[in-house]
Amino acid sequence: MPRPDKPRPGQESVWDYPRPPRLEEFTGSITVELGGQTIARTERAWRVLETSHPPTYYLPRECFTDGVLSPAAGSSWCEWKGQASYFDLVTPAAVAPHAAWTYLQPTRGFTAITGAVAIMASQVDRCTVNGEEVVPQPGGFYGGWINSWLAGPFKGVPGSMGW
Repeated sequence: MPRPDKPRPGQESVWDYPRPPRLEEFTGSITVELGGQTIARTERAWRVLETSHPPTYYLPRECFTDGVLSPAAGSSWCEWKGQASYFDLVTPAAVAPHAAWTYLQPTRGFTAITGAVAIMASQVDRCTVNGEEVVPQPGGFYGGWINSWLAGPFKGVPGSMGW
């Protein structure tokens, strides 16, 4: 098992997050950019917090620019939230296939994010939280967003499959 990094003042450790994960409201500035344009902007969202993972942010669907969310084929299953549906993100200058997902009928405890949309930061130009550009969670499978107020290490790095 990994050794958690010691949080610096003002940081939260992802190793203090619970398992099973917790959903909490988030108030702060979030933006998502693709193809040279801002495709989503909100001051209200939700964070899913799970041990060893950076938060995954779920944005209200109405904060996305009209026409950006294009339903995509396929689905996946989360042991905590249920069945996810996917979106391609589409702008005149770029398409990000399967870069966003939602839970239309999430499990109990996650109903607040019904229809809210999460973004895979690695597939868009830029995501920010409170003005700070995020770093995508490593590994390409998880959708967490890393910023300066988080202490890791983060699941997704090589060797972390069993965490």
